[in-house]
Amino acid sequence: MKPINLLITLLMSASIAHGQDRITGHNFATRSEIIATHGMAATSQPLATQVALDILKKGGSAIDAAIAADAMLGLTEPTGAGIGGDIFAIVWDAKTQKLYGLNGSGRSPKSLTLEYLKKNGITHIPALGPLPVSVPGCVDGWFELHAKFGKLPMDQILAPTISYAREGFPVTEVIAYYMQRSGNSLGKFPGFKETYMPNGKMPAKGEVFKNPFLANTLEKIAKGGRDAFYKGDIARAIEKYMKENGGFLSYNDLATHQSEWVEPVSTNYRGYDVWELPPNGQGIAALQILNILEGYDIKGMGFGSTQYLHTLIEAKKIAFEDRAKFYADQAFADVPVKQLISKEYAAKRRALLNPERATRRLDAGDPRTDNTIYLTVADSEGNMVSLIQSNYRGMGSGMTPTGLGFVLQDRGEMFTLEEGHANCYAPGKRPFHTIIPSFITKDGKPYVSFGVMGGAMQPQGHVQIVVNLIDFGMNLQEAGDAPRIHHDGSSEPTGEKMTNGGEVNVESGFPYETIRGLMQMGHKVTFEVGPYGGYQAIMWDATNKVYFGASESRKDGQAAGY
Repeated sequence: MKPINLLITLLMSASIAHGQDRITGHNFATRSEIIATHGMAATSQPLATQVALDILKKGGSAIDAAIAADAMLGLTEPTGAGIGGDIFAIVWDAKTQKLYGLNGSGRSPKSLTLEYLKKNGITHIPALGPLPVSVPGCVDGWFELHAKFGKLPMDQILAPTISYAREGFPVTEVIAYYMQRSGNSLGKFPGFKETYMPNGKMPAKGEVFKNPFLANTLEKIAKGGRDAFYKGDIARAIEKYMKENGGFLSYNDLATHQSEWVEPVSTNYRGYDVWELPPNGQGIAALQILNILEGYDIKGMGFGSTQYLHTLIEAKKIAFEDRAKFYADQAFADVPVKQLISKEYAAKRRALLNPERATRRLDAGDPRTDNTIYLTVADSEGNMVSLIQSNYRGMGSGMTPTGLGFVLQDRGEMFTLEEGHANCYAPGKRPFHTIIPSFITKDGKPYVSFGVMGGAMQPQGHVQIVVNLIDFGMNLQEAGDAPRIHHDGSSEPTGEKMTNGGEVNVESGFPYETIRGLMQMGHKVTFEVGPYGGYQAIMWDATNKVYFGASESRKDGQAAGY
């Protein structure tokens, strides 16, 4: 965008940024928090939230309701989720009073080698088509979570989505927008039009859309369990489709897949423990950024100030250099997680932050001396689940196995082909992953289950939510409604290097004086629509024994309780 246009846009946005005129709270808040005693669900699509509540009311656990909501989102929001993708979760178990982490990401095809890619002149795994397809981990993740924390049988949990898939549902506004965009690029892939464009076009807002193929697939899973997907007719259909269309994902890749239970990791930020999952995901980047910010008087800087945003941006740049170099599948690479999230390492890295000037380039440290859906559910017994699930790049690779009703993910794009790099492609390896659930505890007790979807925005979003809650004292809804920034252009685990400082996308609501201040400090500021993520959250109020729920105003979602 040209500078004069940016200036005009910013001035116009500043004049309309405070339009709610609410009688309570911050003027950027879109609604009040939802408050309930028995249970709470917050998802990015209202029908999914209602399905989750229905499961809770039938006696299901928070995990049962989360699985039901995720299945529903795969139907109603295929631009962000589906059983062709991966899943991660952090669960607070009321019985054992501890957190559990699930890594449900799939691995690369065993028959696709680095030598093949290089021999065929491929320097970067493409975003679409057969090459980026990795094993979809979602369904196995559901059954792992259910076996450990579920109460209702899986056929009851999946029944609402099966019914909606057959009868149809009206497509909501934001999802319809992204479906329209996806149709243009993915309609060329076999099976996609038959599933998502039965009338020759993607469904519009308010149009009732049906997916009978997905209904059939979910019925098989409900009856036959996870093996129906990974070892039955579904797996054979996936293998057949991939072979016919130049792919490598095989029946054996699916049959040998398994999720992994992992220990969540944390850092303490001003008395609150913020929890993430370790790599191959990017969650610890949020912890690294928070550790750097802890050395500054963020509250004193003030929300929306030039100094706060500059400090946040520079801390993000520093953490993302480590993200680019070290984050990878720990079965293939020695990732120094403990050192990366230590306070001592943060102090060393903090010294790189120039409080007066934007950094153009950085190097990773030496610690050894990327649409998505997010949902959260809580139940009457005190269990809470923070769950994130994705196809990657919205609707995934475009590869849509015949008659199954879903698109296969394209997570393999997140590998680099640079030999010796921690995230270099290898057969049977999990790629670097962007989707990350989060959780906050206070004095060893549950406090907030939350997430912010949106690629590389996610750790940046997590940090902004934590700072809004803890430093700036916002309530749960305000913390998500507050305007955000998104820094783009850092070095990446796929090989790209930051050489020019990147650029800062700024959302409506920040005063022009702040924007001008960032420019004067050397930041390239742009006004961009859409890259600021999607937030859902549930907070436990231990004093009043109630749940607070919040839902992202930038999405179609809803928080609701009973």
